[in-house]
Amino acid sequence: MPPKMRAMHTPDTPDQGELAPDAPIQEARLWRDKGWTARVIKNEDDDGWAVEMVMDGEPEPALVGPWTMGRDKKNPKPLDVSAFNTLVKTASEVVRRHEQQLHAQLHKEVSVFAADARWRVTLDITPDEDEPYATLTAMDDEGDEAAQVRVSAGFKLSSDSATRWIEQGFAKPR
Repeated sequence: MPPKMRAMHTPDTPDQGELAPDAPIQEARLWRDKGWTARVIKNEDDDGWAVEMVMDGEPEPALVGPWTMGRDKKNPKPLDVSAFNTLVKTASEVVRRHEQQLHAQLHKEVSVFAADARWRVTLDITPDEDEPYATLTAMDDEGDEAAQVRVSAGFKLSSDSATRWIEQGFAKPR
């Protein structure tokens, strides 16, 4: 199957102005498909080239890395389907790892034995720009929610703090 090429206006086709924002583009220095845009750019750090991968809808690149010089040792090697697919896979993995790291920073969980029962206590941080906060939740051995309170985003969840909260009757920690 031939590769998708950038649509061109001809006298037979109506003028649609700019391409649709999600229309595939396959050019030597610019590819857009599968929710990603790859752009070969001049490397600001040296005389070489770099490639940036931007996920659709995001203002910043998810990945920026060196790009290979072409045969003339002056211009960049053109993008191709294989390179683009590899870049999409790599950039997607970077985004996935970033999301996992963010989730780990915003979600904490401990299991404790307190008040003659086993409890799972979670802390979910909401990183609001104006008023960040966290939600502290206790679930019993059956997985049913026993208590939930709003606490400061700086609350430190530990086995000790969870145990104290439970033993104090789920009163809002200070």
